[in-house]
Amino acid sequence: MKKLFLLAALGLGWQGTSYAQFNITGQVSDDQHEALAGANIWLEATNKATISNPDGGFKISGIRKGDYFINVSFIGYGSYREQISLDQNLTLEISLQPQAMLTDEVIVTATRASEKTPVTFTDVSKEEIQKQNLGQDMPFLLNQTPSTVVTSDAGAGVGYTGIRIRGSDPTRINVTINGIPYNDPESQGTFWVNLPDFASSVDNIQIQRGVGTSTNGSAAFGASINIQTTTYNPDPYGSIDNSFGSFNTRKHTVMAGTGLINNRFTFDARLSRISSDGYIDRASTDLKSYFVSGGYHGKSTLLKVNVFSGKEVTYQSWNGTPESRINGDREEMLAFAGRNSLTEAQTQNLLNSGRTYNFYEYENEVDNYQQDHYQLILAQDITKQLSLNAAIFYTHGEGFFEQFRNGDDFEDYNLDNVTIGGEVIESTDLIRRRWLDNDYYGISYSLDYNPSKKTNMILGGGFFTYEGDHFGEIVWSQFASNSAIRHRYYDNTGEKDDVNVFFKVHHQLTNRLNVYGDMQFRRVTYAVEGIDNDLRNLLVDDNFNFFNPKVGFTYDINKSVSGYASFSIGNREPTRNDFIDALEGRVPKNETLRNIEAGIKKSSTNYSLQANYFLMDYKNQLVLTGELNDVGTGIRTNVAKSYRTGIELLAGFVPSNKWELMANVTFSRNKIRDFNEIIYDYGVGFDEFNPINNSYEDVDISFSPNIVSGSTISYNPTQNLSLSLLSKYVGSQFLDNTGNKNRQIDAYFINDFRLIYQASPKFLKSLTFSLLVNNIFDVEYEANGYTFGYIGGGQNVRENFYYPQAGTNFLLGASLKF
Repeated sequence: MKKLFLLAALGLGWQGTSYAQFNITGQVSDDQHEALAGANIWLEATNKATISNPDGGFKISGIRKGDYFINVSFIGYGSYREQISLDQNLTLEISLQPQAMLTDEVIVTATRASEKTPVTFTDVSKEEIQKQNLGQDMPFLLNQTPSTVVTSDAGAGVGYTGIRIRGSDPTRINVTINGIPYNDPESQGTFWVNLPDFASSVDNIQIQRGVGTSTNGSAAFGASINIQTTTYNPDPYGSIDNSFGSFNTRKHTVMAGTGLINNRFTFDARLSRISSDGYIDRASTDLKSYFVSGGYHGKSTLLKVNVFSGKEVTYQSWNGTPESRINGDREEMLAFAGRNSLTEAQTQNLLNSGRTYNFYEYENEVDNYQQDHYQLILAQDITKQLSLNAAIFYTHGEGFFEQFRNGDDFEDYNLDNVTIGGEVIESTDLIRRRWLDNDYYGISYSLDYNPSKKTNMILGGGFFTYEGDHFGEIVWSQFASNSAIRHRYYDNTGEKDDVNVFFKVHHQLTNRLNVYGDMQFRRVTYAVEGIDNDLRNLLVDDNFNFFNPKVGFTYDINKSVSGYASFSIGNREPTRNDFIDALEGRVPKNETLRNIEAGIKKSSTNYSLQANYFLMDYKNQLVLTGELNDVGTGIRTNVAKSYRTGIELLAGFVPSNKWELMANVTFSRNKIRDFNEIIYDYGVGFDEFNPINNSYEDVDISFSPNIVSGSTISYNPTQNLSLSLLSKYVGSQFLDNTGNKNRQIDAYFINDFRLIYQASPKFLKSLTFSLLVNNIFDVEYEANGYTFGYIGGGQNVRENFYYPQAGTNFLLGASLKF
């Protein structure tokens, strides 16, 4: 296969050399003839694009003779589009006019960083997103961004997927959509499966690492992902995207937009469906979604309504694969089956499944959930110096996961034992559903004041309320006992209020020095009441008051070199599980992060270099220790001191008009200073309960590889064809916080191949064919897992579970734009 890719690349490269090729150079400025740095320039129906340098200059090389449309855009200015005929090298002088109407970019100003903001961030454009958007979830589209590790429960990037940034899990990554919080307020996690094909409705994404500029929603304790949806498009358009691939994966998307109607109104819509059988046995997904947006664009007013929804039915593959099954160790698999009381059918499933093992076999062992979003967004220029941004949102989620249970005790469901013919029956097979029915709504606002070109001030905040109903039902039982259909055996509610106010200042002290300050006050109240799924009484009533300051500066050393530094403090409340699973009398503390970020970057017309240093110093970070509560649930404990520190190196190089190289690597040290592990000794007869404490110093934080790197090498033999090799290396990770090498995920190095061919037939704006071959060298690897252990029955038992990822697989797509 390696030879096949090489021969294809060489053959296509030879084919492209037979055509004459030309360059376009130019200058982008405003109506006052001042250079605009960072303007986006691209040729329609080609893969040629660039941004203007600090002097406003740009160059696009290696273009064949022909007619093209060149596009230029810059925030706050009207877009530029011109048809050009190319039969020789061309030089352009492009002047952009101040925007005559408000555009969507103003919506996210309060949550976004700019080149003058002293935070560490990466921007991902719509074009970059669409190159990968063939059906996989959002985390996999962001896999090549710095310090990022992604995983998939089903093994192929469709369904339940996860993302870690700098080792921080999804509950510590703040996600906003148009500045509106998306994280689930109780778990603080982000479930991308509830937003199938959302990438097709995204214009751009900014990933900020560290505390960043996060203001709304859960705290950014590792990173924030700020998403902006479809923005103003002046021309009518339509597109049909279809892709298919390995594991019967299919994606079908239809999009359309009216363009600007009467110089004021725009409407956009999308309808999508994605399905896949998954790499893991039975780990199928059936995903449906839509996105509808309408906007009014006035000279001083922008009013926008977004309505979008996602519906997912996903077969569960949450349990992972036992280490013995990964290793093919039959003897240990049989021992595992005995320790965990597997039935004969379950044991045979384990022995005969291979790496794609899935514990679940019941035909409807699914997660079934729908989430609906409604956003009303207003941007209003009050004066030339003062503007208002405000958003009202409502999110409703409702669904369940269904499980077949073998031999559960009646008492676990608050049911009476059954007596038949004098025999007392204490357990039964049953099917249960665990429901979540929740509402999340609120308002965010910001006042943007620019008293001069050198000063920008933002006063903003938000009011957010969450109401969630958690309950469980029995929908079938072999022995009904005293239950009725849909017997509700637990029911509890969670209510959370989140209020914040912030004030941000950017000020240019000199031509080279910019300073930044940000103060946020946040108050969180959280209450839970009712009966939990293990029949415990729940009663939580707590509140937190947080002050989160940020200060920093940027400094332009010269026209091509700049640096920045900042210090921030963030605070984060415990999650729902931290509260409800805590031991009686023990209340989890909030976590505090003190974050230092510093960096330097150099940019030129054909290369860029960047180095970032970070220190993320935690107080009272919540981690798993092995400790269990009274019903055997693992609980997290505050550890006094822990930290992450490291350096991120980024480079981009365009050595010729055919080649482009992008690379990043993170070297980090992630440590808990003092860690206390708890192992339980149940005795030879499992009739004891003795906790054993093991103390460690300066141990690695779980799921925190010391090295993460990514690279993309692109070869463009013609202006319509792009061939890319995408590589990812992730160092070894520990499953817990003991640093024990017998409890780790091995390092892995993965390579993907991508081909994109763009054509411009007369009857279409563009026709694009895409091929993505993942894991081209068929590496066997795991990207996630978990572990637990105990002493009992005369044995010291350690159970490791992993989530195997797919070997070589492909996705092939075609996109028609008209």
